[in-house]
Amino acid sequence: MRVWKQWTDECRTTRKSGSGPRNVTSARDDRHLVRMARTDRTASSRQLAALWSIATGVSLCASSIRRRLLQCGLRARTPLYRIPLTHDHRRLRLQWANQHRDWRADWQHVVFSDESRFNLWYHDGRIRVRRYAGERHLPECIIERHSGRTPGVMVWGAIAYHRRSQLLRIVGNLNSNRYIREVLQPEAVPFLQSLPGAVFQQDNARPHTARIVKSFFAAQQVQLLPWPACSPDMSPIEHVWDVIGRRLARDPRPVASADELWIVLDLLHHLNRTCGND
Repeated sequence: MRVWKQWTDECRTTRKSGSGPRNVTSARDDRHLVRMARTDRTASSRQLAALWSIATGVSLCASSIRRRLLQCGLRARTPLYRIPLTHDHRRLRLQWANQHRDWRADWQHVVFSDESRFNLWYHDGRIRVRRYAGERHLPECIIERHSGRTPGVMVWGAIAYHRRSQLLRIVGNLNSNRYIREVLQPEAVPFLQSLPGAVFQQDNARPHTARIVKSFFAAQQVQLLPWPACSPDMSPIEHVWDVIGRRLARDPRPVASADELWIVLDLLHHLNRTCGND
């Protein structure tokens, strides 16, 4: 009835400007709060409330902090994770991208390969950063992630333009001899030989670049695609691992052992007939 009366009397349904409860912070306070949030992008609302109380002597609850920051355009979002890159890493990545930016049909001949590790439990990274829209790639909004040893399963796989290899399980540490014996000879080379003009991509991990592996590639006449160091994010197979990982995380059935995890991974790999289909 209130809305109807407001419409018939004033021809509007929105509140008057300035109506409703007054904000507990002024515009100047809001600017100070935004500066605090931007100084430490990962600070939670509770942490900001504590800092605000220390700085001003005024108590402000976490929900009010969140509300004021949202009204100022700062929303807590999942940070972009990346591996640490040196200046040379960035330079070589850019150089590689410039050298291959005019490729078209050439990409249809590239076989992208990689190893990936899937853990027994899934961690979604509950750290959030406060940022404006379009700030995802700002250095202060990125958290560098180092790989760690946790219980899980290591796998190897490869994808081509229209095909993919079998998923191989890697048990224990992978050295150059095992890489040749368990990956290249039984799966990678036959897969490459089935694709005319195939070019093989692998990262610069030590087992991949050892002298014995280079000699093996030369003997098998495998054409390699040069690859910049510390650049897993530039390979499309990373998206395949991401799809499998997210599907694994959505599975409500708990995985109790590495063997069970391997069974689930192999099943997901075979069910996902199209590499990019999610």
